[in-house]
Amino acid sequence: MVIHYETPSRWITYDPAAIQAEFLGAKAAMLALTQIPYQRSWADQLQQIQLKREVAGTSRIEGAEFTEKELDAAMRETPEQLETRSQRQAACALATYRWIAHLESDRPIDETLVCEVHRRIVSGCDDDHCPPGQLRRRDQNVTFGAPRHRGVEGGEECDTTLRQLCQAARTVFLDHDPLIQALALHYHFAAMHPFLDGNGRTARALEALMLQRVGLRDTLFIAMSNYYYEQKPGYLTALSETRALNHDLTPFLKFALKGIESQCNRLFSEIRLHVAKALYRNTVADLFGRLKSPRKRVMSDRHVQLLQLFLDEDSLTLAVLEKRTGHFYKVSNPRKALIRDLNYLVRLQAIQVKRLPDKSDFLLSVNLEWPTQITETEFFKRVKELPKAKVHGFLSS
Repeated sequence: MVIHYETPSRWITYDPAAIQAEFLGAKAAMLALTQIPYQRSWADQLQQIQLKREVAGTSRIEGAEFTEKELDAAMRETPEQLETRSQRQAACALATYRWIAHLESDRPIDETLVCEVHRRIVSGCDDDHCPPGQLRRRDQNVTFGAPRHRGVEGGEECDTTLRQLCQAARTVFLDHDPLIQALALHYHFAAMHPFLDGNGRTARALEALMLQRVGLRDTLFIAMSNYYYEQKPGYLTALSETRALNHDLTPFLKFALKGIESQCNRLFSEIRLHVAKALYRNTVADLFGRLKSPRKRVMSDRHVQLLQLFLDEDSLTLAVLEKRTGHFYKVSNPRKALIRDLNYLVRLQAIQVKRLPDKSDFLLSVNLEWPTQITETEFFKRVKELPKAKVHGFLSS
């Protein structure tokens, strides 16, 4: 049985009470994300990670298969330089999202814009079977999903329905919160499937375009397609349930608002980690840089190098650390010197150490709470009270 598309009598209808918890969660998470301070360099780095997640997610939802190495290549090369269709789809998606990020915020949502997004999504990867930016013509019909749904009838009905949706996006949508607008556009576009291929990718790109207009743009871009891919069964079910309810958006809004909250919280945590590391680096530079005796200055330089390495790698086993730090020590027994320095940092509580469950090694990492726990007076007191160098220390635990 195939479920045929019916044009909605109302473009936005949902139960506000039913989505209240998810809506408030999404708004709170978005507010926290847009208020947290960050350095541009961190944000640029995080944006690339978010874009990679978005590109991978939107392509993999449609069945694209590629390794991380192949995805990295797709992030660097143009579609013409890539071998597989999946890689080319990822490259086209990346170029589209970068284009969207620089669109004027007041550019209207109209058929021209929608067709341009689609043209960019499929050109160079799927244009052998799907005319870029061209709506389905008469007798060009598509089915999708489970249970099988049929998109809007090709030809005049397809043209008219997309025009009505775009008109609604510029008018009746404005009576609702921008998050609801973005998700409604996503759902309705996916439900009508106006192109021969690339409809899901275009729907998610249009959603991203709408979300960037409420502050989730550029450096604060969230990878919703990554959420949809990770929760693919729930994503497809929410779309299907919404269609079965005659376009009542409640099921899809409940599902997608949770995604906005989770993706905002994820990016917030990543920015907060950068903030904690920056504070840690500043504290290290300040306190260790004020150790005045020549001997202590030489030791402090090594300690700072070790701490920088931990900050870059998050955590390291002792075995790996020995290999990475051999050049730090110009002595006959580098391991003994390394253990001495690690004991020093453990006693200062600047790093933390735990034994692996199989007791084969130790795992060491920075204590990111240290800058908020240590005072200048306490630091110099601990330095003064530290016992003479010992080799064993945590190794004997």
